[in-house]
Amino acid sequence: MNRTARAFWIGSPGHGEIRDVTLPDPAEGEVVVRSLYSGVSRGTETLVFRGGVPESQHAVMRAPFQEGDFPAPVKYGYLNVGVVEEGPEELVGRTVFSLFPHQTRFVVPASAVTVVPDSVPAGRAVLAGTVETAVNALWDAAPLVGDRIAVVGGGMVGCSVAALLSRFPGVRVQLVDADPARAKTAEALGVGFASPEEALGGCDLVVHASATEQGLARSLELLTAEGTVLELSWYGDRKVTLPLGEAFHSRRLVIRSSQVGTVSPRRANRSYADRLALALDLLADPALDALVTGESAFDELPEVMPRLTSGAVAALCHRVRYDKSA
Repeated sequence: MNRTARAFWIGSPGHGEIRDVTLPDPAEGEVVVRSLYSGVSRGTETLVFRGGVPESQHAVMRAPFQEGDFPAPVKYGYLNVGVVEEGPEELVGRTVFSLFPHQTRFVVPASAVTVVPDSVPAGRAVLAGTVETAVNALWDAAPLVGDRIAVVGGGMVGCSVAALLSRFPGVRVQLVDADPARAKTAEALGVGFASPEEALGGCDLVVHASATEQGLARSLELLTAEGTVLELSWYGDRKVTLPLGEAFHSRRLVIRSSQVGTVSPRRANRSYADRLALALDLLADPALDALVTGESAFDELPEVMPRLTSGAVAALCHRVRYDKSA
């Protein structure tokens, strides 16, 4: 069995490289996984790539199997789908999802992988981590039948939230984004679309995921009295100014944070494993293929990551493809 692998590292902020890795022999209860796909979100991961993690958040932002430290050199990532080559008999040959960085082959505890349902193609399963974030957000938000809802920010997380909200009975869901190209994505997900200027107001709930000061301010404007903004954006080292004067208090508006690192207290009887398994089940919907907007080979990551970070390559989830012989 091949005990070598290659991994993508951020050598210095804004610069990536591929390094050779020697794998340990798997111990009892561990699995060897050969990567099929990994995914890059233009949110957190590109912020990490440019070196934008504040020092105060270095410990909080560590990925489960991260190596190195922020800002660099660091091996970072959390969307991986692969096939188990060695391990417990019931897992060998199964397609699994794990929170592992971009690497051709790796060894992890069997408890760190989740079997991908047969109804979910491996290429779509890279979305599991982001759909899991959306599940947790909606557990936090607890939308009701008939709610008027806007999702401001049509990135990977925002679109995942909108996709799940489209299944709620009687709700009005509108995806709001400054990029008119997101209208096609919204259509594929079965939700309405509007520019920030044309978005419908009177919302009971606004989920904000644009990671911009302007987007958060607009989210507050779209609320009805007593409405809530659920903040999913992570701003890294950037400061945000908000209009908390004006009618913020008289309309009794709420801004609430949500973060996938903790299972929502509203679902305290669910584990992290339960939440991820649910996200994978939800990925049986082929409409979610709309969130994968590009693909490249693993060897191309050092050239692709700077372009994803700068926006030169427009992407929601950019999928990384691995050679079977790697």
